[in-house]
Formats: sequence, C-alpha cells, structure tokens
Amino acid sequence: MAPGLDFSDWWGKDRKKGSPVVVKMENPNYSVVEINGPDSAFRPVEKSRGKNAKQVTWVLLLKAHRAVGCVAWLATVFWALLGTIKKRLIFRQGVAVATEKLGKGKLVLKIIRVFLVTSLAILAFEVLAYLKGWRYFESANLHIPSTLDLQGLLHMVFVAWLAFRADYIAPVIQVLSQFCVVLFLIQSVDRLVLCLGCFWIKYKKIKPRIDGDPFKSDDFEAPGYEYPMVLVQIPMCNEREVYEQSISAVCQMEWPKDRILIQVLDDSNDESIQWLIKAEVAKWNQKGVNIIYRHRLIRTGYKAGNLKSAMSCDYVKDYEFVAIFDADFQPNPDFLKLTVPHFKNNPELGLVQARWAFVNKDENLLTRLQNINLCFHFEVEQQVNGAFLNFFGFNGTAGVWRIKALEESGGWLERTTVEDMDIAVRAHLNGWKFIFLNDVKVLCEVPESYEAYRKQQHRWHSGPMQLFRLCLPAIITSKIALWKKANLIFLFFLLRKLILPFYSFTLFCIILPLTMFVPEAELPMWVICYVPVLMSFLNILPTPKSFPFIVPYLLFENTMSVTKFNAMVSGLFQLGSSYEWVVTKKAGRSSESDLLAAAERASKTMNQPQICRGASETELELLNQLKEQKEAAPKPVKKVNKIYRKELALAFLLLTASVRSLLSAQGVHFYFLLFQGVTFLVVGLDLIGEQIS
Repeated sequence: MAPGLDFSDWWGKDRKKGSPVVVKMENPNYSVVEINGPDSAFRPVEKSRGKNAKQVTWVLLLKAHRAVGCVAWLATVFWALLGTIKKRLIFRQGVAVATEKLGKGKLVLKIIRVFLVTSLAILAFEVLAYLKGWRYFESANLHIPSTLDLQGLLHMVFVAWLAFRADYIAPVIQVLSQFCVVLFLIQSVDRLVLCLGCFWIKYKKIKPRIDGDPFKSDDFEAPGYEYPMVLVQIPMCNEREVYEQSISAVCQMEWPKDRILIQVLDDSNDESIQWLIKAEVAKWNQKGVNIIYRHRLIRTGYKAGNLKSAMSCDYVKDYEFVAIFDADFQPNPDFLKLTVPHFKNNPELGLVQARWAFVNKDENLLTRLQNINLCFHFEVEQQVNGAFLNFFGFNGTAGVWRIKALEESGGWLERTTVEDMDIAVRAHLNGWKFIFLNDVKVLCEVPESYEAYRKQQHRWHSGPMQLFRLCLPAIITSKIALWKKANLIFLFFLLRKLILPFYSFTLFCIILPLTMFVPEAELPMWVICYVPVLMSFLNILPTPKSFPFIVPYLLFENTMSVTKFNAMVSGLFQLGSSYEWVVTKKAGRSSESDLLAAAERASKTMNQPQICRGASETELELLNQLKEQKEAAPKPVKKVNKIYRKELALAFLLLTASVRSLLSAQGVHFYFLLFQGVTFLVVGLDLIGEQIS
C-alpha cells in the first residue's frame, strides 16, 4: 500500500518556531508590541492599540478646528443676512419695492398677510399655553379637558380653540392636502416616465439621423443647386447689449450666399439703438452678406406681430424654410447644415428644433439653478416627446420651420404672449411632425437677475393658460387621433402648465405651514422629504455637475411657485398682466471662443494698416449720427435692488411655522420650514442674483 501524502494535518498544526521575543522601548511615544512567532507581526492589529495620548489629542483638536470653522462660516453668513435685512428692510438703502400692477397679485399678498398675522397670534397663544404646561396640542389624539379641569378664562379659550381646530379647520386642510398630494403623485409619475424614456433613448441611441450627404451634387455644371432657399429672421427690440454678436454669428453661417436671406427685424423704439443696428447691418452688407434691415412704424403684437409683418413680404414666397433666432442667440457656422437636411424626403416634417446652451450658466447661483431646469426641459421633456410623439412646444428660437407648415397652420397670431407655443399647437393639429436635435446646440443667455427671471417666468406661465382657453375648442373638434387630443389637454396643458404650479404653491407654501398650527392635518414624511428629493434628483440627472446644488434647487423651485401660481391664475382668468410682454434683460455675455476670435481680430487690425474705402454720403451721415448718439448716451444707472413683498411675507410665515414645529419636536419639519423660509427671505431681498460662483 502506498504511503499517504496528505500533509494537511501536519500543516494545520500550530507549530511555533523559535522562542517568543518581547521588544520593549523606553521612549513613551512608541507602543509595546509582542511578537509571537514569525507571522504574528503581519496579523491585523486593532486601530486603537497604535495610538497614544498625543495622537488622540491632535485628532480631537483637528475635529474641533473643523467644527469651529463651520460654525464661524454659518455665523458669518447669518450676520451678513441680518445686516442685509437691516439695510434693505429697515433703512431701505438702495432698494425699491416691486410694484404690483395686477389686482390679483395684491389680493394674494393680502391673503398671505392675513395668514401671517393669524399664525403669529396663534404662535404667541400656544407658546403661552406651552409655558403654562398645557401640552394638549403635542398629540394628534387630542384630549379635551372636562369642565372641572379648566383653569381660568385663558385656559377655557385655549380648550375652545382646540375643539374648533379639530372639528372645523383640520377636516378642510386634510381634504385640500389629500387633493394636492394626489396631484403631486400624478405629476411625479409623469416626471418618472419622462426620465425612463430619456434613459431608453440613451440606451438605444435613438436620435434623428441624416442618410448620406444631402448636399452632394453629381451635376458639375450646376453646383449647389441642392441647397434649398433659407430665410433667417432675427427679431429684436432694444437689444443694445447683444445685437452685434447675434448678427455676427448668423452672418457667418455656412450656406451659399445666393440661397440665404437674413432679415434683421428691429422693433426698437430707441433711435440710438436703431442707428447701431443699421450700422451693423450695413457693415455685413458691404462684406457681401445678403442681409436687410426692417423696422415697423406700428409696433403691435410684440414678437408675433414682428414676425407676421416680415412673413408678409413678397420675396418670402421664393423661400422654402425659415430659421428664427432671438437677439441673444449665437448659432454655430454649421447650424443650417445640421438642421435643414432633416427636411429632405420627409414631407410631413414641419419643425426642426435645436437645443439651447448657456454662456453664463456659472455666473451666479440663480443662473446655475436655471441651467438645471432648462437642461431637464431640453434633454428629457423635449427629447422624449420629440422621439416618441413627434410633438413638443416650439421654443420660439433656434429652430427651422417649413414655411408651408406655418402658412397652413394660420401663420403667426398676436392673441397671446406665447406665439411660439401657439403656432406649434396649431401645426400639430394640422398633422405636422416635429423633431428635436439634442446634439445641435445654440449659445444664448439666461437672466442673471431675479427681476428679469421673474418677468420671464410670468410670461412663460401665464401665456400657456391663456392659450389653453383659446385652443381647447379647436383641440376637441380637430381630426387628430384621440390619444393625441388627450396628450395635449391632460399632459401638455393641464398637468405640466396648470397642476404643477398649483400644487407646488398650495402644498408647500400654504398647507405645510398651516399643518404646524393644525397637527391633526399633518403631512406624511414622504410628501415633505422623500418624494421631493427624488424628483429633484431626477431633475439634476442631465447636469451631474449640479448635484451640490440639489438642496438650493429644491427650495428655490418651491419659492418660484409663488410667481408661477400668480402667472397661471392671471392667464387662466385673462387678467391684465397676462397680455404684458417685457423683453428679458440681457448682459451681452460671449462664449470663450467668441472672446478669443475677437482678440485675434483686434490683433490683426493693429498689425495691419487700415484700408480706407469709399463711402456714400448716406453712410457718412449715418456714422456721424452714430458718434453723436454715443457721445450723448446717458451714463449707466447704479443697480437698485427690489424688495418683493409676497416672498417676504411667505418667508416670515414659514419661519413662524418653523418656530411652532419646535414646540411639537418635529425635527424634519423644523429644518425644512427654516431653510424654505430663509430661501424666501433671500429671494424677497433680491439676493439670489448675487455673484456666487
């Protein structure tokens, strides 16, 4: 029998080689280690054994230093906020109160003030009850004392308030909160479905494609005949800061000069700006660009009237497509080559929409938060709707229309302030399809001040409700499929334009603070915390670099619900401000490549001798008038911050509710209300547009 070669028992024995060694060192900075065998030094050692008293002291000092630094930073921010409140609210230095042109806006302010005064009175009453030991309001299961337990008139009034609150106020708030929670869940499901659709597009790499080279011609005798005739329109109104860069970018687009016409549609009522734009058009005209200047004497209909007037020209019938760019948009030279070919062999296509990109997205905290919203709008909402439904709202700029689609849909109408959404809905009802190009980006600006952003959002949320009233009969009687009608009415208009601002304002700005004073109607934790954070997380997915701003984004969106709710109400009931058009103020920011190109042109101009060309008398007069206008131009006025009273009133209401939540020991409610109140306070003091990189 062969001998066994199993050495496992022998190897597994705990064999000790050599004698144990003990190393002792007199230096107290080193620990004593006992080596028991050759492998014992490589065994894991407890973390606490290698530390001495000095190391622990240094670690504690470092942690204390960090904690003190954090507390000092918070104290500095708090002190600066108090100083701003003292300066702007008490002494009114360098501020002006934002006027309310709308009667409904004043009514909302009065209602908020009534809520604020009532909450302050209830808070004072319940603090007194808390100090006296009447803790009945700490639990939702109220114990109403009997008559024998009453301890005086004040106690009797407090008990009567508890009974009235439980029997009459709490049921109303509960019904309203449940209704808003249902709307909140429906809108969250819609947002989640859109995100899943975006993930599917990314996974399957779904996007509109161009087959082959659409401009390649085999006929050498007639080169370029496959390039269609394109009309480019640049509507503007008093755009002193951005007119030059937009005209320059459009004139440098790559397209045969005999197949393109650029219309500069100037509605400016400032003669100095008119002369500046005329001079810019004349400069590019001398360079051989086919560009013309148009100015209306009767400026009606705002942007829609401007575009309608330009489309009525006789020469427009010679063109097949029209590209539209607002005054702050700077298309790349290959924009037309990336968009127009999609119309080839696709006769049902009416619109090709490009995505916006922002040159000033990192200018301050306000621009960063806007970038989050707009990136989600383009990459998720419009891309998903374009890929699966072939319909979305036209953005008013950075798009190419088939002129036939505009004409068959009724052209530009002046009935609302959202003429872009109006023409998109009517074209959809006529059977035209849209595509969205997420890869084609056009540079533009976002508002850098809260005042400009607030006016822009008011127009963007009042116009759709006004349009919904006008388009509802046409949608119902149209010949499109039933599911398309349902998508237009319930998703496009009601859910995303009406329900969203309604529940955001009602749930988080009204009901939530009220539940602090009516604990019987307390909102569940997932409504206050979990679902809003999840929805904010989904909104930030298209811009991963914005994740550090998820909390300010959530709080700021709740703050903006006041403006959006007011705008929605004014548009739905056709109040005066729904017809108001305010041109969004621009700063004239340029991209980094534009600045490098400008510097290169300036260096070439300095190195090369100037060539004097002949000019007509009209051009000389134009230049002289331009110089006079520049010399007589007024000096820039110092910026005056605004005070927004509705936001300030809601700030104090939320802060009052946060103090009330402390009495009930509701930690999450306290922090949410506190941070939301501070956000309202910052916005109300017009601090949100300050330089925060």
